[in-house]
Amino acid sequence: MTVAQAVVQFLGNQYAVDEAGGPEYRERLFPGMFGIFGHGNVAGVGQALKQAQVKNPALMPYYQGRNEQAMVHQAVGYARHTRRRATYAVTSSIGPGATNMLTGAALATTNRLPVLLLPSDTFATRAPDPVLQQLERPEAYDITVNDAFRPLSRYFDRVVRPEQLFSAFLHGLRVLTDPADTGAVTISLPQDVQAEELDVPEDFLAERDWRIRRPVPEEEDIRRAAALIRGARRPLIIAGGGVLYSFAADELARLAEQTGIPVAYTQAGVGSVPWNAPYCLGAVGSTGTTAANAVAREADLVIGIGTRYEDFTTASHTAFQNSHVQFVNINVAPIDAYKLGSALPIVADARKALVRLAQQLGGYRIGGDLEQLMAAEKQRWDRTVDEAFNERHTPLPSQNEIIGAVNRAMEARDVVVCAAGSLPGDLHKMWRIRDPYGYHVEYAFSTMGYEIPGGLGVKRASIDEAQRAGDGETPRDVVVMVGDGSYLMMHTELVTAVAEGIKLITVLIQNHGYASIGALSESLGSQRFGTRFRTLDAKQHTFDDGETLPVDLAANAASLGVRVIRVEPGPNVIADLETAVAKAKAEPEGSGPVLIHIESDPLIDAPDSESWWDVPVAETSELESTGAANATYTEHKARQRPLIG
Repeated sequence: MTVAQAVVQFLGNQYAVDEAGGPEYRERLFPGMFGIFGHGNVAGVGQALKQAQVKNPALMPYYQGRNEQAMVHQAVGYARHTRRRATYAVTSSIGPGATNMLTGAALATTNRLPVLLLPSDTFATRAPDPVLQQLERPEAYDITVNDAFRPLSRYFDRVVRPEQLFSAFLHGLRVLTDPADTGAVTISLPQDVQAEELDVPEDFLAERDWRIRRPVPEEEDIRRAAALIRGARRPLIIAGGGVLYSFAADELARLAEQTGIPVAYTQAGVGSVPWNAPYCLGAVGSTGTTAANAVAREADLVIGIGTRYEDFTTASHTAFQNSHVQFVNINVAPIDAYKLGSALPIVADARKALVRLAQQLGGYRIGGDLEQLMAAEKQRWDRTVDEAFNERHTPLPSQNEIIGAVNRAMEARDVVVCAAGSLPGDLHKMWRIRDPYGYHVEYAFSTMGYEIPGGLGVKRASIDEAQRAGDGETPRDVVVMVGDGSYLMMHTELVTAVAEGIKLITVLIQNHGYASIGALSESLGSQRFGTRFRTLDAKQHTFDDGETLPVDLAANAASLGVRVIRVEPGPNVIADLETAVAKAKAEPEGSGPVLIHIESDPLIDAPDSESWWDVPVAETSELESTGAANATYTEHKARQRPLIG
């Protein structure tokens, strides 16, 4: 068989096996492959997929995309919803087809999410060099554009000889299925090698199981952690995405109920505990709740579970102001377990560590003063969100009102998807989460344009989830919330949803600009420069003061075959939005995508987190606004602690 035929058959027989999350799990690691064909893969992987479709359609189903980056985002969305136990392979042509996947690779690796990338490459033999779309480096002729994947991938290999196929893919899948090491796995396939014939051992093509590692904690570490907790006056748990990936939400809830220790969560950790649990303080850090940030400021022991401590979580190292604060970090990845000068790094699976920790903490309960502080701060924040959700600005609503309306209209098991702009921060602090799978915000790489393709990947996973469950289970509704800036970056996968009849609900918030960066720009003294979508004032060469662009994004979506619901400005706009979401949800599965278009007032901010994010301000300026912003920046900078633990 050819190298490409071997790749397709091999990938179709790989299975993930896992002990976590209920009965032992064994499902296909790759439910399919995305691809856009061009010279490089059309006669290699493309021919192999066609041959499989003719002879054995279930072996490796092919899915069409409209943009290579978006195909990677779909795979990542699928991987996150399946808790890193399944993903898609993605094939591309050489040159721009391959480099279009670079942003997707960086997103996957930054988020620690698995995806298999198969970019085509120039001829290994160099017989016709330079070929169309080949980048030539006079000083290093062995370099191709695919080498740009090296720093963005957890594993990179190039198969320049057919015999290298076996080791390349076995090593690649070793990394792909390792919770501590996963991310983008890139295996570059020269176009001539894809078509070469090779004798392939049957053992390579046979079904193979990849067990997801769930390492147990060392008993000495658990004993030390319990002792630190018992000795702390103000302990705080910060739950990250690792809680969800290890299926540890129930164990975390039991520990919090048993001990009373308050729980705050990162962006990736939303869903680890329900918003209305008495021990839940909500989001922490720069986009956190005032409740979580008030407790974090005084915390003398932080138990980080499955978090990578991004700067939004630590409020750029200003969130934890207790001079004696210590960190106990439970993480399957050593790089994260050792962060912030941890007093006790525990390299282990979160679920297994929480079970043992709960056993060691039998009879322990936090002090009454901390319980009172938690209750008071939680009540204060809940009132703040209620007020923000119930604002009634007309004719244009605030984004707070829009979030509240969508939150109310969605069922607990539905999934909200977002990635960039002001929405992620507002969702983080205000979204009232009720289900571990209900919140999907990509905020590690925070990639504009991820929302629609990522949401499509989540919906695919939800469909497969329902099919496995059987008994008439219906897929979760997936609701993408996206601003006009991100929509314009990458909305083309709506066509993919149309082609496959996938019911994906998109709430498009039109604010005529980059609202998030506009607000940040204003806070930094740059006066929202370059963030409004306006016509050019040629005399002053500015886009700040011209006419609003006559762009109709609802009409754009309709032109792609999407059913569109327009929510018109006016006194009933929020009630109409809730009705629109309910109407979209009522559409049957298989009926295709629905887009809800609504305009908002971008100048109405979300409730303050009483926190900070370190974005440097010009130290000298002729603009008064910049000078004032620098004074504020200097004040916050003084509270920053470069090494906390």
